[in-house]
Amino acid sequence: MGLPLLLPLLLPLLLLPPASLQGDHWAQPYFQFEMNQPTQLSAPEGGSIRIPFSFDYSQDSGRVSNVNISWRWKHFHGDFIYKTTPRLIHKNFENRLLLNWEEGMKNGSLQILNLRREDEGSYFCRVEMITEKYAAQKWQSIQGTELTITHAQTTTLSSTTTAATTTAATTTATTAGLGTSENQRHSGSWPLSTEATVGIAGAVLIIAIVGLILCLWWEKRKGLQTKARTPARGSFQNLEEKYQNIGNKG
Repeated sequence: MGLPLLLPLLLPLLLLPPASLQGDHWAQPYFQFEMNQPTQLSAPEGGSIRIPFSFDYSQDSGRVSNVNISWRWKHFHGDFIYKTTPRLIHKNFENRLLLNWEEGMKNGSLQILNLRREDEGSYFCRVEMITEKYAAQKWQSIQGTELTITHAQTTTLSSTTTAATTTAATTTATTAGLGTSENQRHSGSWPLSTEATVGIAGAVLIIAIVGLILCLWWEKRKGLQTKARTPARGSFQNLEEKYQNIGNKG
């Protein structure tokens, strides 16, 4: 082929600006973004969980406005369970979702309260915004966060069983103690403490001593009365004899 035939094909390339001939096919600017979430989380049934997230985008985006955060459930194209604008909360999560995020921030968390077994699954964070340079943009986590709900009943049942066993043992011990008391009551004997035994022995000893003293005092008094009566009786007999002698003489 001669040069005159190639000239029409080369002319458009010669007229392009030098910047357009750089790499990546015309080197057109493009929007860069990222989304970060933990891959797996777990929480007990009836408890709560925070699913953290963070995102970033091209620094040359210019002024950013109308930033909206939303969450999908179960799979990448699953149902929306939360939206900031327009406000939306899925019926299965009514009064149980809290978004800890404010506009201007690039991180936050979705809090789920009063966890249920059916809450188990994957959760995907999605960001939408309008940029000055790249117009409307939106992106979403690809892998999401896999949430596992653990059984809280295992610990509860274990604690309940332990408490029941302890209560039963206490009840058995109390019953046994009452049974012993009842048997002792019916047999007419009660267990006495050392202090009670010593007190009773002391009382018996005191009674014995007092009784001995009274007995000795009584014997002594009786002996004195006997001695006092004996001379008097002799004097009375002598007096009678005198009177008899006087009478005989008369």
